[in-house]
Amino acid sequence: MSAEMRNFEIFEVSEPVSQTIPFVYSSPHSGRIYPPDFIAQSRLQGIAIRRSEDHYVDELFSAASALGAPLLFANFPRAYIDVNREPYELDPRMFDGMLPPYANINSLRVAGGLGTIPRIVAENMEIYARRVPVEDALRRIDTIYKPYHATLRRLIARTHVKFGFGVLVDCHSMPGNIRIAGSNVRPDFILGDRYGTSASGDLSRAAMQILEELGFNAVRNKPYAGGFITEHYGRPSRGLHALQIEVNRSLYVDETTLEKRSDFDAVAAAITLFMKRMAEHVESYAGDPALAAE
Repeated sequence: MSAEMRNFEIFEVSEPVSQTIPFVYSSPHSGRIYPPDFIAQSRLQGIAIRRSEDHYVDELFSAASALGAPLLFANFPRAYIDVNREPYELDPRMFDGMLPPYANINSLRVAGGLGTIPRIVAENMEIYARRVPVEDALRRIDTIYKPYHATLRRLIARTHVKFGFGVLVDCHSMPGNIRIAGSNVRPDFILGDRYGTSASGDLSRAAMQILEELGFNAVRNKPYAGGFITEHYGRPSRGLHALQIEVNRSLYVDETTLEKRSDFDAVAAAITLFMKRMAEHVESYAGDPALAAE
């Protein structure tokens, strides 16, 4: 960990007084504390380096703890290290030095510049002015990526033991220009369950229905079916369900200035109601073996 990173918590858990619902919320991309040594490495400054943030998603879902579920959220930025990737999805062209032999250098995400250490932020803007020492990349993985996932695993395991099953909701935002394929319809929310492999169909359908009842346009899996976290932790056959949720940024933030819109509090309130109704739905099916194990 760099000296600058030691000056703040790299991530935090907002814990309920007592966990009363079988949910864990995670916001891995909303971090907005940029280490000075990282900024010195970058060719981007100001708002440009922040383009890949899930802006204020930790705040949109902040009521999780009041509802009885922990919320894990990053303070480090996604542009610095992306914990929604495999631990070693690394592009050898980015680094000075040899990558370990177990690095995944051929994934589509690496090819697109969006590996564990990203090469670009949104709009294909290159982050780095020069190659990054490979030791720097491996240090970020050891001191940020691995502790984040260790904490997430602990929260999920605790939930599973206490309730007999668990639901991880991985919280993200998406650009306002996203449209449903083949149409000009802008989705307000996209739910990802890895095409039914990371969560039960009942849970996904319930989440869709709740969002639609709240007046939102919601779609499922396209174009975002869920990333590494959803895929890795979703094990419906073991009673562990993982849903990714993407919120359209244009609902609540000015994507040019990154300032909150006047509707921010209303969107946050609607998300709180969504979380509450999801908990009520799961509680009503608490004895259903379809949730405990598919």
